[in-house]
Amino acid sequence: MTASTALLARGLVVRYGAATVLDGADLEVRHGEVLTLVGPNGAGKSTLLGALCGDVDLAGGSVEVLGRPLSSWRLRDLARERAVLAQEHRVSFPFPVAEVVRMGRAPWRGRPEEDLDDDVVAESMTATETTHLADRPFVALSGGEKGRASFARVLAQRTGVLLLDEPTAALDLGHQEAVLARARARADEGAAVVVVLHDLSLAAAWSDRVALLAAGRVVADGPPTDVLLASRLTEVYAHPVEVLRHPATGDLLVLADRSARPPARPPARLPHGQEHP
Repeated sequence: MTASTALLARGLVVRYGAATVLDGADLEVRHGEVLTLVGPNGAGKSTLLGALCGDVDLAGGSVEVLGRPLSSWRLRDLARERAVLAQEHRVSFPFPVAEVVRMGRAPWRGRPEEDLDDDVVAESMTATETTHLADRPFVALSGGEKGRASFARVLAQRTGVLLLDEPTAALDLGHQEAVLARARARADEGAAVVVVLHDLSLAAAWSDRVALLAAGRVVADGPPTDVLLASRLTEVYAHPVEVLRHPATGDLLVLADRSARPPARPPARLPHGQEHP
């Protein structure tokens, strides 16, 4: 374990009934890095993130937070160290967005940091472009707006570890870039950031490290250029993949290889006067 390690997972095993979802997964999360978890559906990405959060029961293995076993942390103390963005953004009551964001300040109640609540909430909403939604009921928002408001809550929590499960889901292109740019900025400030993404090109653009999961194991972990190899991705995703360099920026572009796709067949010609349904 290095001095910059924020979270350390060793040999994680998670089972749901007879199904083994994580099968001996190892992962190290470091301060100052964006680490992205990628892999096909069912590979164990969200389950691994849940294990790091302590939201998933382990059948084997261990998780450490800042050098201490996760199980030894009091929930309130842990909430001052790490913030979690779940896939589903649920709020049971019609709280206005500003109040949902302010919920991120709850771990600091009764401490000197509470004096910063108003400024931190305003800053977090500005960063996520949700200020104009402040008085709207959270339940009335679109999926993308809920995602941005929930991310604002995570930012308002002001922790050194951020665990983000598909933060770009339901977001348009501009807001995808904005959310990942903010995650990148938090890592540059020293935070440890873990992100689950499906878009491999986004993962390549914004990550220091990528962990590729398959069948509940981390099969590759390293810089995007080392992990996102066409041959490896083709095998893991069971679909032809090509990896290219953007001609202007040099960014990695990960695309489905459609070169072998058969050409579309023209529609059959119908007798004069008839139309296709």
